Amino acid sequence: MTVSVTGDIIIARVQQTQPRRPLAEKFALSTERLGPLPLVNHFISRLGLIELLDHYVPTTDRRCAVPHATALGVLLRSIVVEREPIYRQVETVHGFAPSMYGLAEKDLGHLGDDRLGRALDRLYDADRGALLTAVVLAVGKCFGVKFEELHNDSTSIRFCGQYRVQPETVRGQRPPRIVFGYSKDTVQTSSSCCSSSPPLRMAGYRCSFASPINTNDSITHIETWNTLKAVAGRSDFLYVADSKLCSHENLDTIARAGGRFVTVLPRSRQEDRQFRKRIQTTPPWELV
Repeated sequence: MTVSVTGDIIIARVQQTQPRRPLAEKFALSTERLGPLPLVNHFISRLGLIELLDHYVPTTDRRCAVPHATALGVLLRSIVVEREPIYRQVETVHGFAPSMYGLAEKDLGHLGDDRLGRALDRLYDADRGALLTAVVLAVGKCFGVKFEELHNDSTSIRFCGQYRVQPETVRGQRPPRIVFGYSKDTVQTSSSCCSSSPPLRMAGYRCSFASPINTNDSITHIETWNTLKAVAGRSDFLYVADSKLCSHENLDTIARAGGRFVTVLPRSRQEDRQFRKRIQTTPPWELV
């Protein structure tokens, strides 16, 4: 190194004593896929979803290298992004930057279908109703969802093929069972979804499964309404549902609790026949 002084300026020159190495030897190029995960992670973080999972599905075994909440976060992101089966989750994660799945490099070796399966077992044992309520409340708080009008609708899912006989209970809980339902010779489950409107935003979800005695949708409305009342923290919201809501027990329960409802009156009801008869004879019609 040579140094020269000019006035108050000191100039140092470093002489090249070794040949320069090729650029390829100094740097290595690595590619990591991000996809939509930065956006997905923004909303997961905003809702505090991993913290909620860790609260309701805690990891109590110190030997567990990947916490249950982290493993469930991997499954959640996969459902949103790739929708791969459990046995392909490791391949999916390796295709992205590990941090996008909430993982460190050291976690990749511990992430397998066994680890994910155990996390799902612990989720089954957890109070999923309380977890879902907490998530819905977080959504309402973060995004300003107004629980003033809640719509309910149900649907059935048809299954085909041969299925093993399923147990009545698993670890003290009654699991979802595929049974014969209203589709005569088919097996089905029944689920109902509730959303707030307008605008259409997800306000909550509950799933009820058809029983061997063909549980009718009409008897699930009281349980659904009570759940929504707890989530909304009020009873005067407008509950909108189809004609299955229109039973004396359902409407009387909601009205006595201070609730409001809009439903469809079935043609089989006596009030429908009386109204059709009255509208043809009683009102004084005027040409407009």
